[in-house]
Amino acid sequence: MTRPRRPSAQTQAVLHALAANPAQWRYGYELGVEVGLKSGSLYPILMRLSDRTLVEARWEDEPRGRPPRHLYRLTPTGHELASTLRPVHIAERAVPGQPHLRGAS
Repeated sequence: MTRPRRPSAQTQAVLHALAANPAQWRYGYELGVEVGLKSGSLYPILMRLSDRTLVEARWEDEPRGRPPRHLYRLTPTGHELASTLRPVHIAERAVPGQPHLRGAS
């Protein structure tokens, strides 16, 4: 019998951000900004959560003059998982020559 792995800190941050208002559809970009993840980390997490039926995804209905974007929200199972996890803060990594995203002046 295998024991389920605890989600990574990044995955937990995404789950908590979505759990703040589980009925609301969210854009990936705004989630990435909120939790401090770049698209190369965020979208694979969202795809895995969707594959595991923890997050549902759909295309936006009326994109208003631009390509449609994906929207995401928690499923009831995803909300249940998020409620069992403690809030996690993603450690900021300093990149030489670039300001920090959070708390930057």
